[in-house]
Amino acid sequence: MRIALLTLLLCGLFFESQAQLTTAKLFADHGVLQRNQDIPVWGWAGKKAKVTVAFNGQQVSAKADDQGNWKVILKAMPEGGPYTMTISAGKETLTYTDMMLGEVWICSGQSNMEFHLRDALGYKAEQKASAQQTIRQFQVPDTMSLEPQKDIRRGQWVKADTNTVGNFTAVGYFFAKKLSQQLHVTVGLIYSNWGGTLAEDWISKEAMLASPELGTAAKALPDTWDGVRARIDKQLRAYAYRNKPVVNYTPDELATQPATFFADWQQGSAPASWEWMGKLYGYRGEGFMQRTIKLDSSYANRTSVLKLGTTDADMALYINGTLIKKGNLPNTFQLDLPAGTWKPGNNSVLIDLQSQQKNPAWLGLGISGLASDIYVKFADTTVNMADNNWHVMPDLSKPYHFNFLPNNTAFTLYNSMISPLIPYGIAGVIWYQGESNAGNAYQYRTTFPLMITDWRSRWKKDFPFLFVQLASFGGFQNANVGSNWAELREAQTMTLQLPNTGMAVTTDIGEPLNIHPRDKADVGYRLASKALADVYHLPGFAESPLFASADFTGAAATVSFTHADKGLMAKDKYGYLKGFEIAGADHKFYYAQAVIVDGNKVKVWSSQVPQPVAVRYAWTDAPIDANLYNVEGFPVSPFRSDSWRGTTDSNKFE
Repeated sequence: MRIALLTLLLCGLFFESQAQLTTAKLFADHGVLQRNQDIPVWGWAGKKAKVTVAFNGQQVSAKADDQGNWKVILKAMPEGGPYTMTISAGKETLTYTDMMLGEVWICSGQSNMEFHLRDALGYKAEQKASAQQTIRQFQVPDTMSLEPQKDIRRGQWVKADTNTVGNFTAVGYFFAKKLSQQLHVTVGLIYSNWGGTLAEDWISKEAMLASPELGTAAKALPDTWDGVRARIDKQLRAYAYRNKPVVNYTPDELATQPATFFADWQQGSAPASWEWMGKLYGYRGEGFMQRTIKLDSSYANRTSVLKLGTTDADMALYINGTLIKKGNLPNTFQLDLPAGTWKPGNNSVLIDLQSQQKNPAWLGLGISGLASDIYVKFADTTVNMADNNWHVMPDLSKPYHFNFLPNNTAFTLYNSMISPLIPYGIAGVIWYQGESNAGNAYQYRTTFPLMITDWRSRWKKDFPFLFVQLASFGGFQNANVGSNWAELREAQTMTLQLPNTGMAVTTDIGEPLNIHPRDKADVGYRLASKALADVYHLPGFAESPLFASADFTGAAATVSFTHADKGLMAKDKYGYLKGFEIAGADHKFYYAQAVIVDGNKVKVWSSQVPQPVAVRYAWTDAPIDANLYNVEGFPVSPFRSDSWRGTTDSNKFE
């Protein structure tokens, strides 16, 4: 027995000492290491093993600890390559070839940073020239974890060429292109994004717990997936039924209800996935959508055509209690409705969604397609149904489950997609996110700086952090209505109070009906302009003017700006400034006239506001008509001079 136990013990010690030598997956063939900085290299080996790293004439050794962790630091080196890195421990050797010293930037955020070059404007031209670009990308796989991870699951460095560049981050690619051309170095992009995610997903648990603003919510978050499942199920029921008892109606029962019955259901929209409607995130099951259409008596005896976008789902469609169509409805289908389908007054359109959308399945329930393809059309008029006037209700009488997604909780993406990257040497971060936080825009004033500070503290370096201000998307409401997106842009602008930060203004290159605008070149180039000026200290690179102050004298406001020393201009063939609103002490805003004065200031007034006290510019979701630029061609950032209560002041992360 003793011999057997001794044999097992010796075998265990042998296998422990022979633990496989590995490095963090960021170290690989074709990798880019940060020039002019000390370079950490780390990985895992056998307990107490001596590990030696050789690179570009340097050779450094370290001893693994009791868990096999090891790390060495290579001294800073200038740009160059290709080089070979060799890592050895005992009889084991790893060799990585074609490694470069250059500039390394993390590209992170949500879907507009994730947006591929192949989908961007100008892709074909970029594809043809891509092999001449000294750009490489490492894509971090989408992964969630409730605990910080030591390494990512997989990944490789990929050189830009005609076959690969389509999968590069479009914003990151154009940013890197400008940098590589100006700096004459290889640029490495670490691509770590997840579409539709909140900033809270990217903050460490420790940072959130220590935050006076977010700590209470962070403490309430479960630490197991079973706990997450129970929490979101409870939230869903409370949200869908507004904390009232759950009542399960059959489709036939709902179809016969008057339009007023659905007023208590939660608001929905089309085209849109349920993923982005309140507490329906991650819900996978069946459900109902209802919309009321009000018609006068002349339409009761008319034929019409109904279209519901490019929805590809099993569904049952009812109009005023009558089953119109049932089964799988193919993409771009349309229904020819006979006279008598509609009635005078309120008409109820009810859709029983019986399966997920099949293409793409991850979007879950909802009506997909173009806004222009969702309507009821009569001979002389069209009723547009692409709006926020829908009502939604999950059908909890049918089987359902939840896909675990980042916004179900918090810090899971930091744990799995940022923490494993630390302490890789980087020049800085470019960030494009905020759309998913627009509902909590006021709190983003705290959340976003907290995330930046958290990352910097983990890297132990105040690296440059450059970000994209939200582009134009959505409606054109005036300042009296308010705008979540304008308030989010304001929160982003306020984050510039942190040192070593920069912002690219993009309100002029968005698309009101497309949350993913295809012009990513201007976004990347504007980020690069900021980097070349402030990070690399090259002359001749401009940036967007920011609001500095407003002087209210008499019946007008005179607005001053930063970054407008060379002058301002109206980007309009008629030379008129647009996008300004002004208000008096009653807080009521009116569209205003505005002219450029003294070359770099703007005078704003309205005959309806004899004594103005507040001025706003581009204060709407999609300010595409705002046309004030500096002479270098950069748009002025949206702003307001007042600090009056906004639409999101009370909204908090849960």
